[in-house]
Amino acid sequence: MIVKNKTKNSIIASNVRMADSFFSRLIGLMSRLSLSDDEGLVITRCNSIHMFFMRFAIDVIFVSKNHKVVGLLENIKPWRMSRIYSKSSYCIELPSGKIAQKGVSVDDELDIS
Repeated sequence: MIVKNKTKNSIIASNVRMADSFFSRLIGLMSRLSLSDDEGLVITRCNSIHMFFMRFAIDVIFVSKNHKVVGLLENIKPWRMSRIYSKSSYCIELPSGKIAQKGVSVDDELDIS
């Protein structure tokens, strides 16, 4: 799948997986050693994350039901927890630095296809 920023007319990640089952949402990226520059993970039904058992830092975009960015978390390191983004319906986990590199902002509209 591809994650696009419709507001800025740019591609955020072009090799994105979906975590939409209990098990895939629970495991997330814990089994990975890293993410390549174009990779990401969409976690459905998600308004906060934990970094327990993770091996690397990531950026996280929290997105509402209407695909608007409602929260950004940059360079969250292993063994941390995010705050709860009550308006978030899903999140997108990306390599650390990707939010700044792509200029993602709160209220941007995203598209996943």
